[in-house]
Amino acid sequence: MGSSAIIQAKLVLLGDLGAGKTSIVVRFAKGLYYECQESTIGAAFFSQVLALDEATVKLDIWDTAGQERYHSLAPMYYRGAAAAIVVFDITSTDSYVRAKRWVDELQRQGNPHLVMALVGNKVDLQERRQVGTQEAMDYAEANGLFFTETSAKTAQNVSELFYELAERLVKLRPNRPAGMILHDGQHSGGGSKWRFCCSG
Repeated sequence: MGSSAIIQAKLVLLGDLGAGKTSIVVRFAKGLYYECQESTIGAAFFSQVLALDEATVKLDIWDTAGQERYHSLAPMYYRGAAAAIVVFDITSTDSYVRAKRWVDELQRQGNPHLVMALVGNKVDLQERRQVGTQEAMDYAEANGLFFTETSAKTAQNVSELFYELAERLVKLRPNRPAGMILHDGQHSGGGSKWRFCCSG
């Protein structure tokens, strides 16, 4: 299979306030980490191009606000998404409970072919861990998600997370789920681009 195939896919990040959703995206898209990342208002948008052996994947990434008052806006962002990353903070049991609620909501209302990742963030704070790796892994396996633990601060597993999602989207290509557009042939432009807007 040539790498001339271009897949454009909508990806949404969901999770509790302070779980590190924006930090993960900023680390991935810009290679940066801010000790005091401001809370996202509404949603922020990033675009990132990943070159895989089988195809080029352009991710349109929607980073949603974690505050409860924005919860009702979330369906606007996850509707029609091809992939979702549900993030929790490994130092907060509450954050993990809320992440499981997001998974339930996506399973009820999201795209049936949705590629979903459950991500335990802040592994650099190991000594403050409240959520066990095995517990989250078992939950993810039982619900058909893939699970990884990341640190936006040290960049551990951040790129790997997005590349794993991209690989899974490429494998799904024959089914072409909602939120995924295929372009075959010559790709004009190329390179890694990001755009950032709508964040407070």
